[in-house]
Amino acid sequence: MRVLVLGVATRAIAESAANAGFAVTALDRFGDLDQHPHVHGLSIRRDFRRVASPHALAQIAHTLEGDVVAYVSSFENHPILVDGLARRRPIWGNSAGTLVRVRTPGLLARTLLRHGHRSPAVSAGRTLTDRGVARAWLLKPVASGGGHGISKWHTRARPPRGCYLQELIEGTPVSLTFAAAGGRCVSLGLSVQLIGEVAFGASGYRYCGSILLAAGDPLMAPGARLWDASNEIAATVTREFGLIGLNGIDCVVRRGVPYTIEVNPRWCSSMELAERAYGLSLFGAHASACTNGRLPDFDLRRAQAGAKAFGKAIVFARRQVRVGDTTKWLDDISIRDVPHPGEYIPSGAPVCTVFASADDATSCRAALVARANEIYQSLAGWERDHGQHALTEA
Repeated sequence: MRVLVLGVATRAIAESAANAGFAVTALDRFGDLDQHPHVHGLSIRRDFRRVASPHALAQIAHTLEGDVVAYVSSFENHPILVDGLARRRPIWGNSAGTLVRVRTPGLLARTLLRHGHRSPAVSAGRTLTDRGVARAWLLKPVASGGGHGISKWHTRARPPRGCYLQELIEGTPVSLTFAAAGGRCVSLGLSVQLIGEVAFGASGYRYCGSILLAAGDPLMAPGARLWDASNEIAATVTREFGLIGLNGIDCVVRRGVPYTIEVNPRWCSSMELAERAYGLSLFGAHASACTNGRLPDFDLRRAQAGAKAFGKAIVFARRQVRVGDTTKWLDDISIRDVPHPGEYIPSGAPVCTVFASADDATSCRAALVARANEIYQSLAGWERDHGQHALTEA
């Protein structure tokens, strides 16, 4: 079976698919150096001289071979493109119609509230008040992804076109990974999100990593409602929106209660942590759910009890840089998404991803920060070696 995977960054899902025994062609923005040996990795910029966008990815995909297509971010924001892909070959993932519904903020919020779950208020117009008390708001793009374009909203004016307002909930950002089919779901991972952390070159609400929670984490302490509530949320959105395959739910946990922020109806960045921690084949679960409606026989709570905290962090360039000989990173299992030697990386763009594990989330984050600092030291060395003249782009 030949699988074509598409999206902004496909290294992780392509690797999972190859490990599950599929022949994989991957098309994304980066075409990372550390591809699985059984993955034919393509970069839309390097191999096709095109500006990376979902539309360009979809156009090129029509020229590539593959029996089925699996998509990652940010195709969930482009149901028309997903529908076009589905007209040429089967899609392993949620349909265009499902994407339209589950990615409509107001519909998602109303559905969750109707079933007794917590969800921030949303508004496409002016800000609302609650019993005369003004709420804090975030301005968010409807076509959101990775925290891009999110900012606090300090005016009562109507939000710009293509954006909406979501109530700001203060708390801990978490995400739940699950597989769905036939109105049922199985949880596969629960993680804390790293958002806007300066240690990784991020700011604002930009996503920069995840730490898979172990049983001993305070959020998972006895009496906390996170476990049961997150599973009930996943079950509700699976039934109500007909989700299939791998999906993720982003929440903010306040006083042990999750407030659902959004649903990511595709492969999510934190999923490869579950493969590392639990020995799961995530793409295998995705394929099985999409082809025969089978879900993995997996008990996340039992798996958590014997696992450490596994984490990943995306290291963003703090200023423009041209990397040196990155082939030496290929022997380091704690570095992935490796750029090609001599590749130019603009300020604010991802350089690579680092991984770490520890007994708890706090120690794991500290280990990730230490690995990120080593990456920044390498970048500084290359910058000194090459000099600023080497950064000039045609």
